[in-house]
Amino acid sequence: MKQYLLAVHHAYDAPPMSDEEMQKAFAQVDRVNTELRSAGIWVFGGGLLPPDSATVVRVEGGNTTMTDGPFAETKEQLGGFWVIRCADLDEALAWAEKCSRACMGPVEVRPFEDEPEG
Repeated sequence: MKQYLLAVHHAYDAPPMSDEEMQKAFAQVDRVNTELRSAGIWVFGGGLLPPDSATVVRVEGGNTTMTDGPFAETKEQLGGFWVIRCADLDEALAWAEKCSRACMGPVEVRPFEDEPEG
């Protein structure tokens, strides 16, 4: 079984969801989380605070710098994620479709690198 990252992208400059829409999304995501756990493929997941809460740490030439704010200044940022374990990409994509419907936003699917044997 391979692990996949299902990354939820959010346009932080878009109008915010209404309270009703937000509660609907929370309920839908809770249902998908329950399905993922029941299917035995849940590894980890969570929502993230807005990009302005981020700190970027860099080590270059032996010097460490820390910068407030997101790594990249873009309209869309990572808003949350799931890590799941699936038999193949097709299964991961099917779960990503459910997750996208639940959180009402785009979900990017990326496989993890295989761990070296030995």
